Amino acid sequence: MPQIPGNVHELTVGQLSARSGAAVSALHFYEAKGLISSRRTSGNQRRFARDALRRVAFVRAAQRVGIPLASIREALARLPEERTPTREDWAALSEAWRTELDERIKQLTRLRENLSDCIGCGCLSLKTCALSNPDDVFGERLTGSRLSS
Repeated sequence: MPQIPGNVHELTVGQLSARSGAAVSALHFYEAKGLISSRRTSGNQRRFARDALRRVAFVRAAQRVGIPLASIREALARLPEERTPTREDWAALSEAWRTELDERIKQLTRLRENLSDCIGCGCLSLKTCALSNPDDVFGERLTGSRLSS
């Protein structure tokens, strides 16, 4: 991993990419979505503050667990701009998602437990079909094994 001297306070998009592991195109996308920001030099080149490294790491970690970009942007907007966020700042942001993540874990656990019973059955109305028809929603509206369009 390329080292950036401590006296360098701003990173080029290439340096940010190399250090964060995010593609340059991803960094441009994050910037367009308001997840990170840069300033432009007189030559119209992007320069990112060093704390962009932590913000990119946070975005990527949140994406890996399925947090929508809009939620990530809202969380990042709560970070202080006058200083580099602390460990406590990051912990407070991630704690806000704990309930959502716990619910996703429960859903995935149910999916895993019911996967072998439901693949290929085509029922869409049995109360036990937790994959295609959780809580037998279709069974209350229709009968039969298929939905017509």
